[in-house]
Amino acid sequence: MEKKRILTGERPTGKMHLGHYIGTLKNRVKLQNEYESIYIVADLHMLTTKNKPEHIKASEQNTLDMILDQIAIGIDPGNVRFYLQSAIPEIHEVYTLLQNLVTVARLERIPSLKDMARDANIEMPFGLLGYPVLQTADIIAVKSHLVPVGKDNVAHVEVAREIARRFNQMYGELFPIPDFLQGENASLIGIYGKQKMSKSADNAIFLSDEPGVVRKKVMKMYTDENRIRADIPGKVEGNPVFIYHELFNPNKKEVDDLKARYLEGKVGDVEVKEKLAFAINTMLEPFLERRQKYSRSGIIEEILVEGTDFVRKEVQQTVYEMKKMMGFTGIWNRIRRRVEKHRKQLKKE
Repeated sequence: MEKKRILTGERPTGKMHLGHYIGTLKNRVKLQNEYESIYIVADLHMLTTKNKPEHIKASEQNTLDMILDQIAIGIDPGNVRFYLQSAIPEIHEVYTLLQNLVTVARLERIPSLKDMARDANIEMPFGLLGYPVLQTADIIAVKSHLVPVGKDNVAHVEVAREIARRFNQMYGELFPIPDFLQGENASLIGIYGKQKMSKSADNAIFLSDEPGVVRKKVMKMYTDENRIRADIPGKVEGNPVFIYHELFNPNKKEVDDLKARYLEGKVGDVEVKEKLAFAINTMLEPFLERRQKYSRSGIIEEILVEGTDFVRKEVQQTVYEMKKMMGFTGIWNRIRRRVEKHRKQLKKE
């Protein structure tokens, strides 16, 4: 029995951090042996908010860093295929063939698109409004069954489901209806406690950070702003340090002890942070070792090229099947045959 297929991925806008790990990457490690996995480097999607020449130039190194980050956390390149979206021109054909299967009003109801425009401080461009349609093209072009996503992209997969269903109803069964799998916590709070973790906010702990860097960042973390001394009872709920302890410290007995003493004013922030830094560094240690193994020149590039070549053939087949079912290939073939027949007649004359 063939495995069902997963498609997931990110825009190449920077290195990956703990928020990515909690949001989607942990699920990928779990699912890579259960499904045939395809991971997109969505550099065309990047253009919706980052389309300046310097952004596009930076995306090359970001692409390699992003793939290395994922392999470092345990993604086996023997189990998955990474591909570069912009290297597959046929995806534009799929995108075009799908555009009239969804309305503008439907896309305007997706709140994450407005959030993306606001966060990028731009007016809504056509490309951003059509972001879920291009995302649908990515998903169904490889006939994906499951899309692991963060919370912000669940609505996009719903659009993909609607479009795939509409195509099947109008032209015949071709696409599986993709389902989604949401990560545990798609919006990990940053180390300063006011925004979600992101590179642009300079509040992230990256998967590639060395132990000393992690410790330095953890020691900067916000805790209870009203607690000015260690002997003052502090607040645990909503406290960034304890949010991280819950997520990244597997020693639950230690976490419970720290919470109890913090509530009673019997432990200082330094001890709480030191133990958090140790827990995070312990988790990251095997990631850094694996990163070292795959950091040799040319390895990541080879993985990307092989994956992209494979996916392009898949998408070319999908385009052929779509056009055939929609009737386009029949039109073109009939016209060509008439022209060829006419040319033969002219030669006889």
